[in-house]
Amino acid sequence: MHRLIWLAVRIAAAVAVIVVPFGYATAGSNAGVAVGAGCGLAIGAAVGLSGNRGPRPWTGILVGSLVGIGAVLASRVAVTSGAIAMSPVLAFGVGLIHGEDLLDGVGGTSFAGYRDAFKETLFVSVLLALGLLPAIYALATPSLFVDIFLFVPFVALSAGLLSRRAAGWRDTRPPALLVLATVPTVGYAGGAIVLGLMEDDPRLGIGTGLGTAAGLLLLELAVTAAFFVFGRAAIIWFRPRFRVYSGLSDYLRVMWIPIGGFAIGYVTIIVLFAGFYGMLEHFSPGAFSAAGTGIVDWLFFSFFAALGQDFATVAPVSVGARALVGIHLILSAGWVVVLFAAVMTSIGPKLERIARRHAEDDGD
Repeated sequence: MHRLIWLAVRIAAAVAVIVVPFGYATAGSNAGVAVGAGCGLAIGAAVGLSGNRGPRPWTGILVGSLVGIGAVLASRVAVTSGAIAMSPVLAFGVGLIHGEDLLDGVGGTSFAGYRDAFKETLFVSVLLALGLLPAIYALATPSLFVDIFLFVPFVALSAGLLSRRAAGWRDTRPPALLVLATVPTVGYAGGAIVLGLMEDDPRLGIGTGLGTAAGLLLLELAVTAAFFVFGRAAIIWFRPRFRVYSGLSDYLRVMWIPIGGFAIGYVTIIVLFAGFYGMLEHFSPGAFSAAGTGIVDWLFFSFFAALGQDFATVAPVSVGARALVGIHLILSAGWVVVLFAAVMTSIGPKLERIARRHAEDDGD
C-alpha cells in the first residue's frame, strides 16, 4: 500500500510541476490554478495507478497534465457557467483514457457498448468532481461540483456514437434511456445560455435570445464531441512516443553514480576557479572589470566561464585574467570529454543489456 501511495504522490508532483506554472502563466489566478491542478492531479493519479498491466505512472503524468491544462483553459472561458465550460474537458478526459485502453489491448476500435461508454464517462466525471473540490473554495461556486455530472449522458452518447463502427444504424442505435437522460443536459445548457444572454443585454427579445442560444448550444455540442475525438487521437499519438521516457528510468539508474561523480567534479572546478579569480583580483586590482568583493559574484562568474558564456557584469581585462579564464574553459571541456569516455567504457555493457531487454519486451 505504501508503494502505491508513494507512486501516487510522485505522479501528482509531476503533474503539479507541469500544470501549476502553466496555470499561473495562463489564468493568472488562484482559482484557475486550483481548477487545473485539482482536475489534473485527480485524473493523473487514478490513471497512473490503474491498468490491466499494473501501474502506469508515465501515462498518468501525460493524461493528468493534458486534462489539467484543458481545465485551466476552460476556467478562463466562464466561471459562472463552469459546467458548460468543463464539458469539453470531460469529453477530452474520456477520449484520453479510452484511447489509452485501446493501446493496452482493452476492447477493439470502440467501446464494447454504450453501457461501457457511460461507465467510463461517469468514472471521469467523479474524478473531475473530486479534483474540483479545491477550486470550490477559490471559486465560491459549489454548483460546479454537481453541474459537471449533467453532461455525463451527452458525453457518453457522443462517445458511443463516435466510437462504434458496426454496420448499420440498428447496431449503433443508443439505448432509449441514455437518449432521454441527455435531454435534461441539453435543456440545462440551453436554459443557461438563454438566461445569460438576457441578463447581459435586457434589450434582447426572447426570439433573438432563443435563436442565438440555439446556435451557441449547437456549437457547445459540436465542441464537446470534437474534444472526445481529439482526446482519443492525442493519446494514441502521444503514448508510443511518451513511452520512451519510461524506459529512461532503467538507464538513469545505471548512470546515477557517474552523473553524481560528474556533478561533484564539475562543481569542484567551478569553486576552485572562483577562488583563483578572487585571489587574482585581490593581488592585481583591475584584472576584472566591475569586479565584486564577495564569493557569490565569483562563483557566478566561474559558472558562466565554465560554459564559455559572458557574465552580465564581470569581464576579464588583464592578460593574466584572460589566460586564467582560458585555462578554466579548457579544463571544464576536458572534464566533460574525459568523464564521458570513462563512463561509456564502464557502463557500456550494462546499457547494452538494458537495450536488449527493452527490444525483447517490444517484440512481445
